[in-house]
Amino acid sequence: MSSLYERIGGAAAVDAAVDIFYRKVLADDRISDFFEDVDMDRQIGKQKAFLTMAFGGPNNYDGKSMRDAHKHLVARGLDENHFDAVVENLANTLGELGVAAEDIAEVGEIAGSVRGDVLNH
Repeated sequence: MSSLYERIGGAAAVDAAVDIFYRKVLADDRISDFFEDVDMDRQIGKQKAFLTMAFGGPNNYDGKSMRDAHKHLVARGLDENHFDAVVENLANTLGELGVAAEDIAEVGEIAGSVRGDVLNH
């Protein structure tokens, strides 16, 4: 069986998804404040590497753990609602790109598996 990474279209699909995803995130008043002081080019690169690895593609992610990467955001108030808004934006992005519903559901499961670490629970 092919990996989720392969099923959604590999590197080109992840690149397109992350670019669209961050446009949505930065336009979303629920979560955009968390990105005010973020180097978005660097963030986009880290996110592409992370999602590639998380979706079963090549592992070139060398960033912080989810817990360490988000600790300062939790201190600023990051909570379940914000996490859900991020996942919603990712799912909507993938839907716009024509990713199959079952693959989007798998992405949701992957996101759910890191919820505790992202929120430092």
